[in-house]
Amino acid sequence: MHTYDNIITVEKLLKAWQEFLHDKKDRKDVILFQAKLMDNILDLHNDLKNKTYTHGGYTAFNISDPKPRIIHKATVRDRLLHHLIYQELYEYFDSKFINDSYSCRVNKGTHKAINRFQDYIFKVSKNSTRSCLVLKCDIRKFFANIDHQILKGILSKTVFDIYILWLLSQVIDSFYTDAYMRDSVNMQKGLPLGNLTSQLLVNIYMNEFDQFAKRELKVKYYIRYADDFVVLSEDKKYLENVLEKMEEFLENKLKLQMHPDKVYIKTIASGVDFLGWVHFPEHRVLRTSTERRMLKNVKNSQKPATIQSYLGMLKHGNAYKLQKMLK
Repeated sequence: MHTYDNIITVEKLLKAWQEFLHDKKDRKDVILFQAKLMDNILDLHNDLKNKTYTHGGYTAFNISDPKPRIIHKATVRDRLLHHLIYQELYEYFDSKFINDSYSCRVNKGTHKAINRFQDYIFKVSKNSTRSCLVLKCDIRKFFANIDHQILKGILSKTVFDIYILWLLSQVIDSFYTDAYMRDSVNMQKGLPLGNLTSQLLVNIYMNEFDQFAKRELKVKYYIRYADDFVVLSEDKKYLENVLEKMEEFLENKLKLQMHPDKVYIKTIASGVDFLGWVHFPEHRVLRTSTERRMLKNVKNSQKPATIQSYLGMLKHGNAYKLQKMLK
């Protein structure tokens, strides 16, 4: 069982630092923190031990790949704490998640998700002998609409002591979407895209929905990757009924809404866009926008590592011409 005192030790902070340091050694803020590493570690440990820790602010910057987004970057001190929390609590929470949740999990990811999707297509279509329908859903402004009070309520159902919950609350309440008033506790919403802890917290939040889909609705062919999820069936009326119940649960229990322009039911034969690929009964092709972005990135960066990364991705679908072009 996890207790607050046994996860905030100096030894564990140093271990978290080594994990945090990976591929960040040359960054100015990291160099400055490392120049007085033990002083900074002991200072953080002292604040955690005395329960006087407060999370700092964020620096915002824009990225445009794969789509325009605002990333919020915490201080090195706070990011070190994020790594400590992730290092200590990930396995506990991950063991509670369903098998078919694939985002930001060890031994999961997009390739496993699309392969599982292909398996489900074969099962539902009885090896392409019957029609297979896919309900494809997307949650509107996912990270920006995570409700702090609901998230903390979900966390309070865990076995952790009150001080671990206090620490998680410090991280959760360190950020809020501008559209919501900070001084109204019930209106605090949003998690920052830049935090390592956000990846774990959104999975904890959406695990409530996953459990509802599997235990209450008894959906057999369901896959979720972050805010994208699919349900497969032969029966259109069944999918329409599932969609109605899912929308109701998301709105009433998690204060989330599906994106009105990104929810549809289609036959797999007409091509279903999921996780960067357009899927058909027996093959998949790269989404046009993904292909354009990839070619643009390769043109701008001739690094062998970039090209090898894309070649590895292309092996998961029908992309012979693109592979040849990159080579």
